[in-house]
Amino acid sequence: MGPLAGLKVIEMSAIGPVPLAGMLLADMGADVVIIDKANDPYKMPGDVLRRGKRSVEVDIKSEQGVATARSLIECADIVIEGFRPGVMERLGIGPEVFETSNPRLIYGRMTGWGQTGPLSQAAGHDINYIAITGALNAIGRQNSPPVPPLNLVGDYGGGTMFLIMGVLAALHESKQSGRGQVVDAAITEGTANLMSMFYTMNSIGAWTTRRASNLLDSAAHFYDSYETSDAKFITLGAIEPHFYELMKQKMGLSDDDFGKQNDPRKWPELKAKLAGVVATKTQKEWCELMEGTDVCFAPVLDFLEAPSHHHMKAREAYLEIDGKVQPAPAPKFSRTVSTVNERPRSDELSILNEWLA
Repeated sequence: MGPLAGLKVIEMSAIGPVPLAGMLLADMGADVVIIDKANDPYKMPGDVLRRGKRSVEVDIKSEQGVATARSLIECADIVIEGFRPGVMERLGIGPEVFETSNPRLIYGRMTGWGQTGPLSQAAGHDINYIAITGALNAIGRQNSPPVPPLNLVGDYGGGTMFLIMGVLAALHESKQSGRGQVVDAAITEGTANLMSMFYTMNSIGAWTTRRASNLLDSAAHFYDSYETSDAKFITLGAIEPHFYELMKQKMGLSDDDFGKQNDPRKWPELKAKLAGVVATKTQKEWCELMEGTDVCFAPVLDFLEAPSHHHMKAREAYLEIDGKVQPAPAPKFSRTVSTVNERPRSDELSILNEWLA
């Protein structure tokens, strides 16, 4: 049933980090009910992010719709929403409404800029949120604009994961206090926390703000991706000296050319030489030579190839539902195993009856 079995969650229909949060909670056993907008243009058939959830379509701007939403939220343990600050209050379902009717309610609020501050009412997307944290500036090659890392760093790393951490932490605290609370999760602040290590490295002179000039941002020849002879790519991450020595051994690199691993002045020259070496073999040949060793190596796969990789298959990291391949629930638990629960379709009345039983 999963470690969150019995937990009742309302997910207000949204895009970005909120649906992923709901999916992860559902994978871990929570009963997640989406309050869908009528005729929602963002609702896609077969959406992986809706797996394991139930939904109720509600005209949230009508009196009946608000009454339905209130009834469901009054029975819930957690509500998660991603509207601009003040929208839920204007709809009549802000957190203050439930202080008496559901005093233990955990109210998770997911925004880009946060509930307060000069930008709190401005529109934005992942690229904007990570831009002001320094994360976007750090990603990309020299002499090129910063590269958006999909919407993984902001929406999902700084957003979803901090929202989940916040609501589950608040849920734990409510067991002692008997009181719920509002969790104000801002993508900008979650992403800022993801950058913590680089503040430390900068303070000791080990990291600069110049893109592609540092250990982990493609400057070092031993930490980057390289094109193979069949126009595919491999990755090398041989940071530690003993891993670097093994990389040299496996790839036939001489000490004369590659002896000075950590001299940044040599990195551009060594990178060019290493690119030439990698280009002599196919991706498959490099895998046969180095995969599974301590070189810190992996092939670069696209997301359609990834499910077929032998390690990912052995770990059962992907599953297929209705003919659609998708990531399996993670992380793995030793006792309360997470699964994709296909819950029966229900209307709001049957859901309320279940939750009140």
